[in-house]
Amino acid sequence: MNAPSTREEKDTMGVVRVPEAAYFGAQTQRAADNVLCPELKLPTSLIRALALIKRAGAEVNRALGLLEPRLAEAITAAADEVVRGNFDDQFIVGVFQTGSGTSTNMNLNEVIASRANELLTGRKGGRSPVHPNDHVNLGQSSNDAVPSAIHIAAGICLQRQLIPALQQLQRALAAKSREFADVRKIGRTHLQDAVPMSLGQEFSGYARQVELGIERVQAAASRLSELALGGTAVGTGVNAHPRFAAEAIALIAQQTGIGFREAENHFEAQGARDAAVETSGALRTVAVSLTKIANDLRWLGSGPRCGLGEIVIPALQPGSSIMPGKVNPVIPEAVIQAAAQVVGNDATIALSGMGGNFELNTMLPVIAYNLLQSIDLLAAAALTLAQKCISGITADREACAAAVEKSLALATGLVPRLGYDRAAAVAKAAYDSGKTVREVLLAEGELSAAEIEAALKL
Repeated sequence: MNAPSTREEKDTMGVVRVPEAAYFGAQTQRAADNVLCPELKLPTSLIRALALIKRAGAEVNRALGLLEPRLAEAITAAADEVVRGNFDDQFIVGVFQTGSGTSTNMNLNEVIASRANELLTGRKGGRSPVHPNDHVNLGQSSNDAVPSAIHIAAGICLQRQLIPALQQLQRALAAKSREFADVRKIGRTHLQDAVPMSLGQEFSGYARQVELGIERVQAAASRLSELALGGTAVGTGVNAHPRFAAEAIALIAQQTGIGFREAENHFEAQGARDAAVETSGALRTVAVSLTKIANDLRWLGSGPRCGLGEIVIPALQPGSSIMPGKVNPVIPEAVIQAAAQVVGNDATIALSGMGGNFELNTMLPVIAYNLLQSIDLLAAAALTLAQKCISGITADREACAAAVEKSLALATGLVPRLGYDRAAAVAKAAYDSGKTVREVLLAEGELSAAEIEAALKL
């Protein structure tokens, strides 16, 4: 077989051969040769956020007289193509690379420069007339661009994916709460029978969990709006025009519709990743909430004949390779697994947040990978749970009513009339005899039928 054709690319370390068709250059190829597990790639949302920075940078540098108009126009056009996903296959550097994300930043700088050169000259590659460092990276460092891209990507994904998905889930749960308001069922604590409640009340708790989750995510997202852009290498802003950061961030805010702003302190913005850690914590809380809800749905829908069976979950697919007719709660189980991954991601992000040594955190790629994956997972989980599970749940009213009538916890209603000890004796008598509390009371004749009805109507 013929070897794929290559071309020569140069960087400060010498000559490197890259695939002829590639838009990336020497630094990208060197990085790709040195990363661990190259098949694990950073999310395209991060690449596109970084491209937004390059686009805004080119426009601002042109306005400031630092970049020739024709070069700026070619860079913005190339960056726009990256944002549209035209060059997704050109970002070959894996997650486990240099901790500043310099390899990914240079991957993007080289792709944009190469495409800009192609637009200007008809030839891709090379470093003229558009240079990846001198022109595409002008006024920036990986140390401020990559943290900013993490915030931008996460902010966009939260606003456009996760929060709308959680809102849809909250509305679906609230609708079921109203639908089931009159369905009386037994409550449970310690997995044991407790006093009656309504199925609607149970679902109202789930709806409120999701509502509070939205508030937590929104609060954390507000901290992501501060961008490190403008700090360059260590936060001092060396080699960046004094107006560069504010004007570039204003363009990014305008293009995304999100209120991004320059960091109040660039040394915090580059040396620490606390906003990402906080956001991940909010995502972990949402994952815990979804796990509680999904597990409750599995229990409430267990059966169909030998479990609780108080609700019926939509049947989506066969559940067993050996047991005909078995149907499993596949969506709740998928949600629980996704939530477990998010909790694990949060642990990684917390540990990575500790990697801020002096003026730079050197765990940026793994923070980006896990944070953006968590957002994607939770958005998919919430949307799927709402659309393929919650919306189709029905109540088994007969099963709910029968469980209430059999419950020994109905004896709680006797306490105001008979006292705790006597009520406990009635419950024990019901348990020992296999009768209901109502049947024991009627047989003993201590209370009239009307008094019993009033007492047991909790």
